[in-house]
Amino acid sequence: MSSTTSSTLTSVLTALGGSDGIDVTDAVDSILYADRAPERVWEAEQSSLADQTTALNLLDSDATTLSSDLSALEDETGVLTTVAATSSNSSVVTATAADGTTAGTHSVTVSQLATADSYYSSEVASSSTALSSSAADISITEGGTTTTITAGGQTLDELAATINGKSIGVTASVVTDSSGSRLSLTSTSSGAANTITVSGGGLTYTHAVTGQDAELTVDGVPISSASNTVSTAITGVTLTLTGVSASSTTSGTTSYASSTLTLAPDSDAITSAVSAFVTAYNTLITDVNTQFTFNSGTDTAGALQSDSLIQGLQGELESATTYTNSDSTYGSLAQLGITVGSNGTLTLDSTTLENAVSVNSSAVTTFFQGTSSNGFSAQLISTLYTYTDSTGGAFTVDLASIKSETTDLTNQIDTLETYLSAQETVLTTKYNEADAEIQDLPEELKQTNAILNPNEYSSSSS
Repeated sequence: MSSTTSSTLTSVLTALGGSDGIDVTDAVDSILYADRAPERVWEAEQSSLADQTTALNLLDSDATTLSSDLSALEDETGVLTTVAATSSNSSVVTATAADGTTAGTHSVTVSQLATADSYYSSEVASSSTALSSSAADISITEGGTTTTITAGGQTLDELAATINGKSIGVTASVVTDSSGSRLSLTSTSSGAANTITVSGGGLTYTHAVTGQDAELTVDGVPISSASNTVSTAITGVTLTLTGVSASSTTSGTTSYASSTLTLAPDSDAITSAVSAFVTAYNTLITDVNTQFTFNSGTDTAGALQSDSLIQGLQGELESATTYTNSDSTYGSLAQLGITVGSNGTLTLDSTTLENAVSVNSSAVTTFFQGTSSNGFSAQLISTLYTYTDSTGGAFTVDLASIKSETTDLTNQIDTLETYLSAQETVLTTKYNEADAEIQDLPEELKQTNAILNPNEYSSSSS
């Protein structure tokens, strides 16, 4: 019996970790790990929700970009109304046209360019040479207004800086060559009415260029302009005169060769805008399709694969490409050179689109804008708005729901962690107490053995 009792105590001690006791930290961590099983599930759910949020934000951004590009095509004063002005002789005239300018051709001849009145002074040794201290003040008259500049003791550099600082309609500079330096004065405005006069400073002045108006004809109508930029000759068109037309004289009469100015829809700008729409559409439909693409390597699909919202968006995007407009000569995307691939993406044939713009740009506009904002652009914008609306759009609602779910899970995790923190304290205390008792077992076992086997311990002592 005594042998059995001793053996039992020894077995208990061994099972409890021997004389080294219990690893309290490991024991408590093991229990807490098991208790955190729900938390690990919640964290996995949060990770999934985070992936869904990222995917939704991406699609929201894609859809917003697409809406913006469609709005450019929907704008009645926007890119579809752009007009390109092309000159047959850019060395004589170039032009720009405002959006909506009437298409057509115009004949332009330029017999004289506008010039700015200018003078230059007699030379001095250098730009830093001071004029005589007794030199008379310089008097400059421009547009009927006279300004007096103190010249005595001033250098040409200083005079030029002073004149330019007064904003009197005259630009001053210093021109230097092997003979010395001269003060140059030029009216800031061209034209016959903007002449200048100058005197004083002990200098003499030469009239270098006489200000004159530009002389031109537009469609045979004679026009005079103080500037080489003419914006009133053709409604919506700004002409820039760059040179004088070639001329010939017969029987004392001079004639000038005409340049042809062509105003037509800007096919480059329009094609670029339509291309931007195609690119934005492809980005969105590709990112939507990705949600349903199965990855055999990870055995997963997109984060939104089971979201009916995204399935609906995919269907509506595909349906949009079948839109037809009976009011337009070009009633479908295909007639504008835009075809749909097997994966739902669009391909633009720029040549076909440019030809359509050239032949009938108003029909292209009608396709995208409709007759009362009911064209392709407006309808797809309306569809996208049901998703992107910042107050009640489907993306907004979905994201808000996910955020709420995430917050609820965070609260659950926090609540569990609060409980487990208290449990950790309780368990640590109990296991420390148990460990202390186990640490005492060897001595108790020794004492027990001494009581149960006195002869053995007595013999051992002697």
